[in-house]
Amino acid sequence: MDRKSLYPWLALNQIAGLGKVGYAHLIERFGSPGKVFQADLEELQSIEGIRKNTALAIVKFKRAEKIDRELDELERQKVGVLTSKDRWYPSLLAKIHDPPPYLYYKGTLSLQDDRSLAVVGSRQASPYGIKVTERLTWALSQKSLTIVSGMARGIDAAAHQGALMAQGRTVAVLGSGLDVIYPQENKKLFDRIVESGLVYSEFPLGTLPERQNFPIRNRIISGLSLGVVIVEATQRSGSLITARLALDQGREVFAVPGSVESFKSSGTHSLIKQGAKLVEHAQDILEELHWDEISQENAPGLIKVDEKPPSLPAKEKQVWDLLSGGSLHVDQMVRQTGIGISPLLSLLLEMELKGLIRQLPGKYFIRR
Repeated sequence: MDRKSLYPWLALNQIAGLGKVGYAHLIERFGSPGKVFQADLEELQSIEGIRKNTALAIVKFKRAEKIDRELDELERQKVGVLTSKDRWYPSLLAKIHDPPPYLYYKGTLSLQDDRSLAVVGSRQASPYGIKVTERLTWALSQKSLTIVSGMARGIDAAAHQGALMAQGRTVAVLGSGLDVIYPQENKKLFDRIVESGLVYSEFPLGTLPERQNFPIRNRIISGLSLGVVIVEATQRSGSLITARLALDQGREVFAVPGSVESFKSSGTHSLIKQGAKLVEHAQDILEELHWDEISQENAPGLIKVDEKPPSLPAKEKQVWDLLSGGSLHVDQMVRQTGIGISPLLSLLLEMELKGLIRQLPGKYFIRR
């Protein structure tokens, strides 16, 4: 997105009293921040959650040097900004209650990240925890799952390392600005992730890793993912916050058991008692996610890519061709076909009834 188009996105985030939900309601109503700033007071106050003081602040807003300086710094440090209207915005994250209106990022965007799994845990990890985490993330990366974590020391760092060792893809979400690496000891890890994966933050450049930032960050970690795996967590661990957020977002929660004598596993054992899926091997996760079906490995009855169906109407042919490379999530199909979500779902239902395609868990579709 060019500088002129990005300015109103950053400007709207400067409005006092406007939270993420209010921001989302404004975008939903007006279509873009630029159009929000063109709206009158009455129109703004008609939006759910927008108080008079907030509406007045929007109407009276004038160009701010602070935002121009931020744009200059983003260009200088080669940091990208991904808005909620961008086709690359993570489809799973867009579904949570309070998705960030935009994300700062470094690295390479990929549609593979619509198939992500978060792995988080203790900063004071034991050798056992590190070993199990690296083994799990290595195996999950081999199945083309993107590994998401928070780049903290301990389990988070091991999760990223396991994915990198498998030459897989990994995404880090920071609780600071992208120019404030925390902990500093993970600077080399940060560079490796940027080189082959992606680092996100919703915090502006220069933001320090303050305590209150991490629960905010954790909702993005879980929001990006199909599920969250907890490895070594005490009863007061921040990882349990991530697990609760995942449940609120309708995502799967997995927990790796540890020694009954280790307080570091008391939180994970508590999650298992509450119904989290117990994980001993990567296959436990893959089976719960129906991953063999989603990834088309061992999926029976599929038409080969080079086989042609009977002649199809234009839109059905468009969907059929799109699925030639394997299964896709419905949100990916919306982005790539340009067909609206409601007409696309109707079209997919028709094709399913004709026996052309099959729906898999999680709103993925494949050819029959």
